[in-house]
Amino acid sequence: MDLGFSDEVVDLYHRYRRGYPAPVIATIAKAFGLAADDVVIDIGCGTGQLTLPLARRVRAAVGVDPEPDMLARARQTAHEQGVTNISWMLAADADLPAFGTLVGKHRLAAATIGQALHWMTPETLFHDVAPLLRPGGGVAVVTNGTPLWLQQTSWSKALRHVLEQWLEEPATDPCGTDEASQHRYANALAAAGMHVNRATVNYTDELNLDQVIGGVLSAFSAEQLPRADQRDTFAQRVRDALAPHQRFSEHVQVTVLTGIVGNP
Repeated sequence: MDLGFSDEVVDLYHRYRRGYPAPVIATIAKAFGLAADDVVIDIGCGTGQLTLPLARRVRAAVGVDPEPDMLARARQTAHEQGVTNISWMLAADADLPAFGTLVGKHRLAAATIGQALHWMTPETLFHDVAPLLRPGGGVAVVTNGTPLWLQQTSWSKALRHVLEQWLEEPATDPCGTDEASQHRYANALAAAGMHVNRATVNYTDELNLDQVIGGVLSAFSAEQLPRADQRDTFAQRVRDALAPHQRFSEHVQVTVLTGIVGNP
């Protein structure tokens, strides 16, 4: 599966994608009782924003992603941060049954998916991963705030207008952060035999113009990303549209859906 997250897109993703605040990691750890001898898998790990902090709480972590360039950057970041207990696996969510053959049943403490489930089929994924989880373990679906261009602030609406003009199509994809998607994910967890809970972590962030532009570019696939000779034009359009706005304050609501398994 090639989603186009490669080359320069990876650099933008790694630089501008939000990480996860400490209370989010604590929520996941508490939900599954993560301990020093546990193993977790982070599916659709990207450059490791969720994998690395989780790895610090357990014996071993596995970061899984279908994009080789994402894994290369994640591996580099883990090395830079001195995190040595992560294995990186080139695979997609559809490959989970083969991974289960490797690790065996009821061995994983948690499977996490951070802001990536909208690329996957949750009903199939949860069904495949449930037999791999130890009692009390489970799945955590983490959605990391509404996209910058879909918020209700005046600057976000101006940004959305620029994007729609540039892409020549509506910029309405909530990337799984909307209530309809959350409801679907919760139902899929329950259908896989898990007890479902929901927690939220809220915070406010202040962005500068470069972070707004970088955050948008980091969400583009390689096919959507403005060509090098168009990049300055795109950035200037965003700057011109947002010039009347003095502050770029963003309210971020991180949603953590957890599905917990009982005894086999």
